[in-house]
Amino acid sequence: MRNAAPFVRRSLSMTPLIDIIFLLLLFFMLSSTFSKYSEIELSNATTGGESSSEPVKRTFVQLGAERLLVNGAPMTLDVLGDSIEEGQVLVSLDQNVTAQTVIDLLVRLRGRVGLNVLVLE
Repeated sequence: MRNAAPFVRRSLSMTPLIDIIFLLLLFFMLSSTFSKYSEIELSNATTGGESSSEPVKRTFVQLGAERLLVNGAPMTLDVLGDSIEEGQVLVSLDQNVTAQTVIDLLVRLRGRVGLNVLVLE
């Protein structure tokens, strides 16, 4: 016995598709962050700089993954921010230092008047 009812094609409804698109849009809007990333300006050490008549106070910082030496003495990042007030800071990086460690150091030294930070290669 064969089905004698004719085949009826139903029209396609767009409402469920639009609902899913709005749900996806809402999900991505709520799960994303709109924070502005801050920038840290770096200047490389170059040769042939200007010579001045008065001497510049220089501080040499060696930065490693597990250590921080300021003029050869071990120090922490918290104390470093208070100990260096002005002059020129030369930062030497070890092979195993991470980018986050460098950023943490530069954030501590950022925004001080009269302080020039140079990252050595």
